[in-house]
Amino acid sequence: MTDRWLIALDIDGTILREDGVLNEPVIRAVQEVRDAGHEVMLATGRSVAMTVPILERLGITPEYVVCSNGAITLRRDPLHPSGYQRDFVETFDPGEVLRTIRGNLEAAHYAVEDETGKYRFTGEFPEGTLGSVSERVEFDRLLETPATRVVVISPEHKIEDFLSVVEKMGLHKVSYNVGWTAWLDIAPDGVNKATALERVREALAVPRSRVMAVGDGRNDIDMLEWASAHGRGVAMGQAPSEVMDAANEVTGSDLNDGVATLLSGFRRDREEPARL
Repeated sequence: MTDRWLIALDIDGTILREDGVLNEPVIRAVQEVRDAGHEVMLATGRSVAMTVPILERLGITPEYVVCSNGAITLRRDPLHPSGYQRDFVETFDPGEVLRTIRGNLEAAHYAVEDETGKYRFTGEFPEGTLGSVSERVEFDRLLETPATRVVVISPEHKIEDFLSVVEKMGLHKVSYNVGWTAWLDIAPDGVNKATALERVREALAVPRSRVMAVGDGRNDIDMLEWASAHGRGVAMGQAPSEVMDAANEVTGSDLNDGVATLLSGFRRDREEPARL
């Protein structure tokens, strides 16, 4: 298909409601666009282990999948047990940033994801957030692990307070995003969903004018700006104002199946999607 679109969907708060529900209208809309010949993929902050099951629930097998906020890109491999193998991985030494954060957030909890998707963590994390492959360790062990991502949560802080503390830390040599709650995701410098998706776009030879990205969180800002530059960057209806500012379109909220509403504009017999 010479006029196909590359459509990158965030998971939590985008195709999944915040309570983890994946509604049938969203599944149906994703599959219809896939069946029309477009490349529909996921671009998420989730680890590999927590992303592949969502592909299975959607019933899609895209050529590429972006995980860990761009630090890991998977490529389809039918011979691999999961159906995917790691195609590109970015790591960094987490020691300096972990020491910096601990000096400012003494009561925080920390997790480091390695290139295999395993988490080593200290403190307490909500059940299911680190996937099934994780190990509780002493803080010093975290400093020794080459990281694709560092996760920090600080339950005692409100999101506004957490943002203020993070801003004052002046983190350097890493990229970071703050989530809906007091949750900090730290990636290798210059690595985000947009850098990974640009690599995917080039590999698939899709024009920049035919990219669409959909997301709701602060870790989607780079991705939405990238898509909006020449294509369609779409913020979910419940997204914070700074996320909406990075997009050039807004769809309905996750509770209103905004992705299904958006993708309903795609039709087999149209050269390009109808805009809302």
